[in-house]
Amino acid sequence: MSELVSMEKLVSLCKRRGFIFQSSEIYGGINGFWDYGPYGTTLKRAIENLWWKEMVVSREDVEGLDSTVICNPMVWKASGHLEKFGDLMTDCRDCKARHRVDQMEDPSLCPNCGSKNLTEPREFNLMMKTYVGPISDEDHAAYLRAETCQPIFVNFHNVRIASRQKLPFGIAQVGKAFRNEINPRNFTFRSREFSQMEMEYFCADEEAMEWFEYWKEQRTKYYYDYLNFSDETLRIHKHDELAHYAKAAVDIEYQFPFGWGELEGIHHRGTWDMSRHQQYSGENLEYFDQKNKSKFIPTVIETSVGLDRTTLAVLCNAYDEDTAETQKIGKAEDVRVVMRLPFKVAPVQAAVLPLSKKLSEKAEGVYNDIKKQFRSEFDITGSIGKRYRRQDEIGTPYCITVDFDTIEDDTVTVRDRDSMKQDRVSAGKLINYLNDQVK
Repeated sequence: MSELVSMEKLVSLCKRRGFIFQSSEIYGGINGFWDYGPYGTTLKRAIENLWWKEMVVSREDVEGLDSTVICNPMVWKASGHLEKFGDLMTDCRDCKARHRVDQMEDPSLCPNCGSKNLTEPREFNLMMKTYVGPISDEDHAAYLRAETCQPIFVNFHNVRIASRQKLPFGIAQVGKAFRNEINPRNFTFRSREFSQMEMEYFCADEEAMEWFEYWKEQRTKYYYDYLNFSDETLRIHKHDELAHYAKAAVDIEYQFPFGWGELEGIHHRGTWDMSRHQQYSGENLEYFDQKNKSKFIPTVIETSVGLDRTTLAVLCNAYDEDTAETQKIGKAEDVRVVMRLPFKVAPVQAAVLPLSKKLSEKAEGVYNDIKKQFRSEFDITGSIGKRYRRQDEIGTPYCITVDFDTIEDDTVTVRDRDSMKQDRVSAGKLINYLNDQVK
């Protein structure tokens, strides 16, 4: 993460360049909800696809699932969410602010106004309630899912039988989850609606710790290899206190401008989830091991990633400012804002910029060729300098300029976002050139 980035700068850039907007902004917004703009949508989808390819497509032992946002309410009773899933909160009687007790430095003082006139802490359930059917009463109550893993446990046998998998194997899915957070904060880091990428790996209990260590290593490596994170911005946090069902847990954390925050949790969940769903559903969720002729409840190793948090971390990690010595605004040095997004997830991987509108036909031909393989954009509006800057701010790794020499010799200029280096390349070899640069 650049030392120059602040949340204020990042939020401003995200709105200006179409990454992330406040939901319902024209009506004053709604706290804890965010909309992704054109470039944010593509960035988020690229990160999702990268995770899906790494976790599902490239593996023989992980299957995909896409479950509903609303499940039978018994799912959440079995999981324990209806009984206890919340935070202790307190209200200030003087300034009317509401606070989570665990986030207060001094639980006897209001962090907003300093008053000691606080209500007694009380439990606040984070499940979002709705109703299914024509009548809004408790008999028709349901809940938006608070996490995407529970439907995976419920569908264990369906997926196993359909895919003919044997233990050990995993089930992964990407989807929305909802939590009625008391105090959403830090932009998209803590929201009331968010996307998760989760994988539950089912195995025998005696192998579980080996798989826990395996997935901890694999998932940590992913952030270095694909998202360009470093030792300065990434760390592993081991849980000293475990959930009642867990046998081991670590978080992969990123250093945001507001401090360290969790991106992903790797958890040894034991047999708790499967046992609970077997108990509450009355269905046999045991696995029969043909080799050993034995039956047992599968143990689960979980990797749970916040997609919105990962997207935010990628944006923070990419933000940079430098001085473009070759360009001046008046007599002052020109400070360039640049998003150094990894090529694999950049919303626009290559932009085609004709030097003049007279070159549009030739430039469109170049654009039509490269867009078959790369996420591309054609931009003809404004001076070439302003177009470069716009592409820098949306994180485009390569800008391809079509000029009048292109008509004569069929070559174009390729400008590297990070080094500012410019190469003259044959238009017919442009795809090969870009592939070589990426490699």
